[in-house]
Amino acid sequence: MIEVQHLTKRFVGRTAVDDVSFEVGKGEVVGFLGPNGAGKSTTMRMLTGYLPATMGTARVAGHDVFSDSIRARREIGYMPESVPLYDEMRVVEYLNFRAALKGLRGRAVKENVGRVMDLTGLKDVQRKIVASLSKGYRQRLGLADALVHRPRLLILDEPTNGLDPNQIRQVRSLIAQLSTEHTILISTHILTEVEMVCRRVIIIHRGKIRADDTPENLARSSRSAGMLTVEMKASAEEGSEALQGLAGIRRATAVPSAANGGWQQFEVKLDTGADPREEIAELTRGRGWPLRELRANQATLEDVFVEITQRD
Repeated sequence: MIEVQHLTKRFVGRTAVDDVSFEVGKGEVVGFLGPNGAGKSTTMRMLTGYLPATMGTARVAGHDVFSDSIRARREIGYMPESVPLYDEMRVVEYLNFRAALKGLRGRAVKENVGRVMDLTGLKDVQRKIVASLSKGYRQRLGLADALVHRPRLLILDEPTNGLDPNQIRQVRSLIAQLSTEHTILISTHILTEVEMVCRRVIIIHRGKIRADDTPENLARSSRSAGMLTVEMKASAEEGSEALQGLAGIRRATAVPSAANGGWQQFEVKLDTGADPREEIAELTRGRGWPLRELRANQATLEDVFVEITQRD
């Protein structure tokens, strides 16, 4: 559905997107992540035809975004971070207007507008003036606008920006529902949302793609994945020395601030593929050290994101 090859965008004095290549297949839900200024929004604006590229190519549903822009944009529903709306119009009037701009005519306008209002929960506010809508309903209206012409690709830039937790859940549920019919590319800073709805993650940093895999595979490859937390009644020196004597343990470090009432916490770095939890339990029994915690650290997408974006 999306084919990007060597895409580059230079502004005066800086390169915002630097030789980026990736593909998104039909039906995929992909999180497009990166810190502020990494090149996310610039890439999405080039994909949607809002910005020309300095170099490289981008195709949507087989249409070149730059040389065949009209056909490419017919396949795209784009919801920018700050949704531009006409505040003086009513909700249904705005959607009718947007549907007409996107080439729908006659009965198709009424049918598609009715469909997207049902889908996004706008029926109850369809006669309201846009200026009177809450932030949550304005986001829904932006999403309805992106959907009204039945695009095959949805590009959503910070779709839950400014929403409360209940509204975020509603948008997350809606994205999951939409994923059965649309390819979706999502840019967001809320990484827990990405873990819940995206089957694949692309991380861009300083204009370059730094990671492209499933959230699970990225978490498994994280440096923080090969760690254990151990809490037992032992001195920092004796505990570290005993733990490091076990096979599969690269390093055991006592956490200085975690000593309390004789309990000491240790951060244990493991060799690749090692899992010495049984050996640690046997060690503590043999030494007579009460064991209160023995936990394998599960790396999150946030751990991966921080690791990649702070690597430089």
